[in-house]
Amino acid sequence: MNAAEECFARYGVAKTTVEDIAASAGLSRATVYRSFAGGRDEVILAVVLRDLRRFLDRLSGRLRHERSVPDAIVEGVVDAVAFVRGEPHVAALMAPDAAGHTQAAVIGGAERLLHLCADYVRPYFGAAQRAGTLRADITVEGAVEFLFRIISSMIVMPREDEPREFLRTYVVPALAESS
Repeated sequence: MNAAEECFARYGVAKTTVEDIAASAGLSRATVYRSFAGGRDEVILAVVLRDLRRFLDRLSGRLRHERSVPDAIVEGVVDAVAFVRGEPHVAALMAPDAAGHTQAAVIGGAERLLHLCADYVRPYFGAAQRAGTLRADITVEGAVEFLFRIISSMIVMPREDEPREFLRTYVVPALAESS
């Protein structure tokens, strides 16, 4: 995966081949395929999942220290958008002009991405519902998918102004109990 990341930085995600990754890792193409039977798309997804876990580890630490559910929602979305924009190979997957097969790698793994995110936020989500600060009629999976779609939208169509007010006005009320 490290070799794949190096190739993504050198050639771009869309132009990186399994041959490039194998050469960078000092392995044969067959060895890469033994580890990643799905080939290039599976390697891309593995790198994205690894980076997402790193981000979610940082986000979990932040969620423990946020003062309120609205703050956690707003800052979590802002952090996620910044994370994707700051990771060139992840951002390349979200770009409208990305190669179709590159986006297919993430779309094909979208369920895995959503489940991973849901698993990370589940403890905070449950605690907020028990405290009455998060709507009781929503599920963690639905909330994560909703936020995933918001984050994707904000990456593809960046706001010219400060996004926090937009998020507080339109996104927070969809998830948090009004106080």
